[in-house]
Amino acid sequence: MTKKGGGSKVLILKGLAPKERRAAVKQDYRAVGSRESAKIAEQLSREGQVLLPFTTLVEESRLAVDEMVDVMGRATIEAVLMLSARGVAGERHQGRAGGEIVRHGTQGGVVRLSDRKLRVKRPRLRKKGGREVVPPAYEAMSSHPRIGERMLEILMSGVSTRNYERVLPKMAETVGVSKSAVSRKFVEVSADSLKKLCERDLSGLGLLVIYIDGAHYGKHVVVPAVGVDTEGNKHVLGLVEGSTENATVCKRLLCDLIERGVDPEKKYLFVIDGAKALRKAIDEVFGADQEVQRCRNHKIRNVCDYLPKDLKPQMKSTMRAAYRLDAREGMAKLKLQAKWLETEHPSAAASLLEGLKETFTVNRLDLSDALRRCFATTNLIENPHSAARLRTGRVTNWQDGNMVARWAAAAFLDAEKNFRKVMGYRELWMLEAALGRKFTKQIADKQEAA
Repeated sequence: MTKKGGGSKVLILKGLAPKERRAAVKQDYRAVGSRESAKIAEQLSREGQVLLPFTTLVEESRLAVDEMVDVMGRATIEAVLMLSARGVAGERHQGRAGGEIVRHGTQGGVVRLSDRKLRVKRPRLRKKGGREVVPPAYEAMSSHPRIGERMLEILMSGVSTRNYERVLPKMAETVGVSKSAVSRKFVEVSADSLKKLCERDLSGLGLLVIYIDGAHYGKHVVVPAVGVDTEGNKHVLGLVEGSTENATVCKRLLCDLIERGVDPEKKYLFVIDGAKALRKAIDEVFGADQEVQRCRNHKIRNVCDYLPKDLKPQMKSTMRAAYRLDAREGMAKLKLQAKWLETEHPSAAASLLEGLKETFTVNRLDLSDALRRCFATTNLIENPHSAARLRTGRVTNWQDGNMVARWAAAAFLDAEKNFRKVMGYRELWMLEAALGRKFTKQIADKQEAA
């Protein structure tokens, strides 16, 4: 008989009549969920004489659990293959001629089992004309696409291809997990991730904020862009690779965003790390009237790098206090601070004044405190940068720019799965109003409620 539960069908082999088995084996093979797994476990515990030898071996520590799973798993798969063959060729009847499809012994085969391949014995079937017939269950098991995705997940968790075999269950007769095989598979899957990212349609996202910040991968630099839409959702927009974070590389990234649907006629809030090349690229591609917020954390670090150790805490406190003030008052306080620094620390004073107005953009736009904290720094894009470094930390030999781009794309798309809405997303209508966007009824309602 067959039992149903959780959208999956579980085949209970024991006790089936021959006709029932043939009928059941013709059904689709689907993934078994936890509910069905519990039912199978209950059935085996009730009629578990076949498991008693394994239980004794496990209790006496002469058989590891993974070895038992391997033996039972292979036996179960081979039983399913036999039932599948029986559903096609019918029951064996000694001394009686078979039908159109006849059995022709057994032969070795390989099925995909989660993140590895398993050698099994499968029935061999032939039509009377001589053509091979593959049991439906074997065809389904051997063409499972999950293995490539699973390899990507494991590698993005920080496991190098050189040590990949240690992660996989080391069971008898397991094949297909060599370093070269995993590397080839990862190249294929990560290239698909890069293509997917570079071909994303951005026209329907409704972007308000675009974060851009570069990161080093060996001798290469990757410059990604992450956007925030009107609902506060974050999206990885794209990335480019170059030897340096120069204006040409940044301009190529921005032009690519426009080609894929970002409207250059609209006004956005760009949050950047303060690189002059990036600021120049924004002016050339989107126009000089765009709102740009320079990262305050980068600015504080840059200024403090020119000061002696005993003055750094005081400077950090002064700058952070000024950033909490109104734009005009805060800028006045920092200009006065720069004047005091000019005599003994002229480089620190110059760094403080450079791009000062753009460190107060979120104050000038009169945003809420939550939005100011969110958009005043590049923390939003540095978090996926950290996730990407965590996932690529074991890579020590970046062979070329293509390899860097593939790994970065795979890491950013993997990090995107954990993205949440930005802080203060319910107040984004304030930013939309400040950017001069056309009000929708929903935004007007939010403004009225606020």
